Amino acid sequence: MGKRAGVRIIGGTHRGRRLKVPAGVEVRPTADRIRETLFNWLAPRLVGARCLDLFAGSGALGLEAASRGAGEVVLVEQAPKVAQMLEEHIQLLGLEHVKLHRAEALNWLDQGGEPFDLVFLDPPFRALLLPALFSRLSAKHWLSPGALLYFELPVHGELPALPPSWSLYRDQRAGQVRYGLIQRTA
Repeated sequence: MGKRAGVRIIGGTHRGRRLKVPAGVEVRPTADRIRETLFNWLAPRLVGARCLDLFAGSGALGLEAASRGAGEVVLVEQAPKVAQMLEEHIQLLGLEHVKLHRAEALNWLDQGGEPFDLVFLDPPFRALLLPALFSRLSAKHWLSPGALLYFELPVHGELPALPPSWSLYRDQRAGQVRYGLIQRTA
């Protein structure tokens, strides 16, 4: 792959497919070993699940979920070059159950919509968006009962206060990243 960023789908029907990321675009794909752990955690609940990848970036999380049997995947990405690349990946892989919304994540959440079973929250680390995201996801009823939210933080980052009826389900560290799952318990 050289110096150009890219991502590899590590499981499911598109296992081993390499997907490019446009040159000059800053994205931070979730590392393979973290994705492997995450999708091992999610395996019993992923098939047929309705998933939201809120800061899609490289598409590593949403496209991995689609490859592993998610029933519907919604990608939200605001950067035009990245959104175009995601659209190309969706078409290349023939993922008719994956939909892309070109929008800023917080504004998109303000619209309200159908609840999701799984939400991937991997915003830019320095943006500090998790409190606002938690608030909108909760207030706008974006989560089905028992839904799981995946998060990533810098390794020493603090997880913001969780809304009522949410609890930390799993928590792990790898390199400079803290990641885990939050569950909506009611």
